[in-house]
Amino acid sequence: MVVLNKIYTKTGDDGTTALGTGERRLKYDTRVAAYGTVDETNACIGMARLQTGGDPDLDRMLSRIQNDLFDLGADLATPETEEKLEYEPLRVTDTQVSRIEADIDALNAGLAPLRSFVLPGGSAAAAALHLARTVARRAEREMVELAEMPGEHVNPAALKYMNRVSDFLFVAARVVNDNGARDVLWVPGKNR
Repeated sequence: MVVLNKIYTKTGDDGTTALGTGERRLKYDTRVAAYGTVDETNACIGMARLQTGGDPDLDRMLSRIQNDLFDLGADLATPETEEKLEYEPLRVTDTQVSRIEADIDALNAGLAPLRSFVLPGGSAAAAALHLARTVARRAEREMVELAEMPGEHVNPAALKYMNRVSDFLFVAARVVNDNGARDVLWVPGKNR
């Protein structure tokens, strides 16, 4: 259980922050940047939910994703270590990946196949979901960068989950655009 009595601790005034292991890292560290961008994705989804009202199923899915993104942030904030921790670190699981895949499939089932790329827009809700999607892609890139660094590890299920989040947000944007009827399609070379 998390208890936050005091919001500021002053321990980060020197430009560092604590990981779940207790280790301190610079605030621009790749691991900190990755879980920070996951948090940014979560905030974008929260803003998008304000626009997508009216579809309780979609809202439940987005709410589940927001909770899972906190799990993912906790996963990233607690790197694997050879030292025994006093607690079992929270890790994203393949079950969470399977669940979001099922949600993507359920939403995508009613959509016509695309014949062009979709530009962000069509409705305020779709634009907000596309913005969240692009932030999710940035988080994924940062996670991949972290995973490639010597001495660093990223849970493969967490990486898969983050990849699926952006896929989900793309499909959700099409759904809120009247199941794709209001999608704004890219026309290559249109303005040459």
